[in-house]
Order: sequence, then C-alpha cells, then structure tokens
Amino acid sequence: MTTPRRTVYALVPLPGLSLETVARRSGLHPDVVRKFVALGLLDARREASGRLRFAESAPLDLARLERLRVGLCLNYASLGVVVDLLDRITRLETALRRSGTGSDQQTWT
Repeated sequence: MTTPRRTVYALVPLPGLSLETVARRSGLHPDVVRKFVALGLLDARREASGRLRFAESAPLDLARLERLRVGLCLNYASLGVVVDLLDRITRLETALRRSGTGSDQQTWT
C-alpha cells in the first residue's frame, strides 16, 4: 500500500530577497543580476516555483562587483578572479590581526 503524496505550502514567505528587490536596491536591471548568478559571481537559491532568492547582502555584493567591473574595466571572467583574490586578502589580514602579528598598515579591502 502506498502513502498518498501531500503538497506542503509554506505559511510564511521564505527568507531572503526577491530578484526584483535586489535589482531595485542595487540599481541594476534584473537581467544583469541573473547574469551574475549564472556566472557564479552572486549566490542565489531557487524556490520551489523556480524564483530566485538572495541573501540580504546581495545588493552590497552587486555594488562591489559593479564597482570593480566599471572602475577597473574588468570583464565578467576576470571579476571572479579579482573577487576571489580580494576575499583571500581579507581572510589573510583577519588571520594576521587575530594572531597579533598584523601590520599597522591600512588594509587592501
């Protein structure tokens, strides 16, 4: 005997921001936001309906990506490399500060 399948509906909206909200807050067209997601430069998850949901920090992450792209004339392929390097520098500087051997110089990021 098989158990009948039940459909479960969320009673409250899923946490995170919608594509429209992220696009509006970042000042970018939704297609540009989708492109960043497709290239793996911006994290998003899909709802059961297929709609994208973003972390609260997504507009800030997009602003950073756009600043790098426009300010340094970077193409989309190089954006990932630059962001990864900047994130690594930040982690290394944080580790140095915690160990007490960090320099007094201003950070890169």
